[in-house]
Amino acid sequence: MSPAVDSGAGPVLDLASGRVVVVGGGLATARLCATLRRKKFAGTLTVLSAEEQPPYDRPPLSKEVLAGTKDATPLPFDTDKLQVDLRLGTRATGLSTESRTVATTAGDVEYDALVIATGAEPLRLPGAGPQLTLRTLGDALELRERLVPGARVVLVGASWIGAEVATAALAAGCEVTCVEFGSQPLSGALGPEVGALTRPWWAGVELLTDTAVASVEADGVHLAGGRVLPADVVVTGIGVRPDLSWLEGSGLACDRGVLTDTRCRTDVRGVLALGDVAQRWSRHTDTHRLIEHWDEASMVAATAVASLLDWDEGPEHDPVPYFWSDQFGRKLQYVGAHAPGDELTVQRHPDGSLARALWSRDAVLTAWLGVDATKDVVKARTAIGGPVSAVD
Repeated sequence: MSPAVDSGAGPVLDLASGRVVVVGGGLATARLCATLRRKKFAGTLTVLSAEEQPPYDRPPLSKEVLAGTKDATPLPFDTDKLQVDLRLGTRATGLSTESRTVATTAGDVEYDALVIATGAEPLRLPGAGPQLTLRTLGDALELRERLVPGARVVLVGASWIGAEVATAALAAGCEVTCVEFGSQPLSGALGPEVGALTRPWWAGVELLTDTAVASVEADGVHLAGGRVLPADVVVTGIGVRPDLSWLEGSGLACDRGVLTDTRCRTDVRGVLALGDVAQRWSRHTDTHRLIEHWDEASMVAATAVASLLDWDEGPEHDPVPYFWSDQFGRKLQYVGAHAPGDELTVQRHPDGSLARALWSRDAVLTAWLGVDATKDVVKARTAIGGPVSAVD
């Protein structure tokens, strides 16, 4: 069930003089600040961001930035117009919900309402050798410099991000090897049957599936079986973990992320969590879910602001999840959320290649994947939760 929320009585925020502190400087933060001001909030608005860059868009990092067609991806975020006190390079180190204080590397900051939007951090492999991840603009620019003709690039994880990095590395003339623990590319996200249909796309990559990595060392990637893959560049793309370390002892209910209801509210009055750090309740699955996608962060601001302005009443945020990936010259789009045991239907093009995949439970559509099928996405997203025949 959805988490217990401290409803209390009366507003949590005074429109004229309230103090809102937002921890995190990403897309969700940029949209939230703009929405707050449109709703006539005239109090102080402070954004604490561990990064040195103002808010920017992340999806292009593994696409246009790696390809060299963009050097930056800034979001519309006029701090003067929005009257935002943006504190870059300021990392949150602790939280007291009793005294309503955020501890940071630059001192304590008090708040009347707090929004946690610290995102997630990439997982890394054991070992002392150099390994890159792709999460920030700095990560993307550094990796782009290293993708030169003939460079030996080893990717760990045939994941969404792994496929996009492989695409860029091949285009740059690199020698690419990818190590995947699962039996097929994207098998963790889509299952082995659908993943197997994407395998031909990896032509030009030495793809090692059913293979575990022991560590990354100075001489390359050490596999569990003893083989060493020499590498000029190692890129780890095995997932992310919400940034929760600074919340230890805060009293907030956390699991894999900060637990919230469908209105972004935590179990502490006046504290919201949104974006990648939030493990939001979803009526689509009757569970708390981490929904670590651009679409989630882009849409959540209206509900979050409504909760700040009226803690006890307001709209819910529980859209059908949506995600896309550009890889090997194809656009993959996924809507919904499938679970183990769902019935899978695969639709193929005349040449046998993957066109669409549909997941259902008791003839009800739970998820849909399309390859170069952009015109069908809206229809598929609307059909989630209804009869699977609606998209057959």
